[in-house]
Amino acid sequence: MGNSKKIVRPLVFLHVLAISTCLAKNITIVGTGYVGLITGVGLAQVGNEVTCFDIDETKIKKLQKNIVPIFEPDIAQALLDNHKNLSFTSDCQEAIDSADVIMIAVGTPMSKKGKAYLRALKSVITSIAKCSTKNKIVCIKSTVPPGTNDAMQELLNERAAPGVSFTIVSNPEFLREGSALQDFFECNPIVLGSHSQEALEIMQEVYKPLVENGTPLITTNPVTAETIKYAWNAFSATRITFVNELAHFCDAMGADIHDVVEGMSYSTKLLPTKMLRPGPGIGGSCLPKDTNALVKITDAHDVDLSIVKAVIEANKNLKLKVIEKLYGLLNNDVKNKTVAVLGLSFKANTDDIRYSPAIVALQKFIKDGAVVKAYDPQAMHNMQTLIPEVTYAASWQHAVEHADAVLILTEWQEFKDIDLLEMKKIMKQPIIMDARNIFAPDVLHRLGFSYANLGRKI
Repeated sequence: MGNSKKIVRPLVFLHVLAISTCLAKNITIVGTGYVGLITGVGLAQVGNEVTCFDIDETKIKKLQKNIVPIFEPDIAQALLDNHKNLSFTSDCQEAIDSADVIMIAVGTPMSKKGKAYLRALKSVITSIAKCSTKNKIVCIKSTVPPGTNDAMQELLNERAAPGVSFTIVSNPEFLREGSALQDFFECNPIVLGSHSQEALEIMQEVYKPLVENGTPLITTNPVTAETIKYAWNAFSATRITFVNELAHFCDAMGADIHDVVEGMSYSTKLLPTKMLRPGPGIGGSCLPKDTNALVKITDAHDVDLSIVKAVIEANKNLKLKVIEKLYGLLNNDVKNKTVAVLGLSFKANTDDIRYSPAIVALQKFIKDGAVVKAYDPQAMHNMQTLIPEVTYAASWQHAVEHADAVLILTEWQEFKDIDLLEMKKIMKQPIIMDARNIFAPDVLHRLGFSYANLGRKI
């Protein structure tokens, strides 16, 4: 295919959860985390026969009983709705050999050196070669450095049984935790990268119902598909970090960040910015690790991505600036004071705490001698495993009771609905650092709170 590419533009924007027509393929998804589970449900919804495989037998047994091991809105109902086309197994031989298409959705976490760690991917590739008795398409959804799909093709060729051949297709995902189902069906492009035109055509059939309902399709070569994913995440991180830093500039100048972002959103010369809201820093499973991995890749090729490097450094500083604002409200002394942290997941509607700003905050408070209480609707078990020294409360009321200050780090609807008068009555001091701008400054002022936020007029 060389460097050629074909782009199919969306014709109409529709909600497509009810799609049921597709030239069905037998698809096995390897890995049942966020990406694997959402992909499995989505492909079953559009008519494919999908088997989700994972080596974690406990997780598979839960999924067989419709017990979802992650928190993601609407996923439990989607599993029920698609149970006829969707199955779960920990039998590697059965899952792999019965499939026409195998999609790999295992993690590629950041190594100690900042690179993408590909051990799980290589292990899956080896298992596919070992368990296959017929030709297959192997589709890599995991985020991997450019060139990885070609390397995995070589590995499959080396390990394949006589008479068995494999074709690799790069198919990166663009799902956001907390809105992953919507992203799969409505929001994001389908990117397919392969040197085989036949494999691309088969994969287009897999996704045909989505494309017919307006999802854009890009077909290209593997290295371009891999690069699209890194470019997507690096640019997302850059936009978010820019608005986060701009909020602190607004603080210094007395400007209102919400009005600034709205003003930017009306320019046809700028990319859409209306949905951007400042926060305490980037977290989650993708942006932190992928920006670091991209820098390592470019450094290895003597290319200096100074903008992305600056984004990584700025994000580290932004997490600390939020804490500094809270310290300022407490006269820079938190020793023996009770600090309540509301929100532990890196964003709302997920239980994921990976690279969450809350980790930095909790560790800093503990180090400086504060008494720390925390509450999150979904992420407390995950955080408790990582940082057990904190008191984890049963509700936001229990967390803020007798607290000297409250730090809000996640924009859960439950926190947006907080009765501020009730909060003020049960706190020791009415002090709030609102790192998500969920409360109106004039309301906090009228109720007598001492507070800080990100870029809102006080």
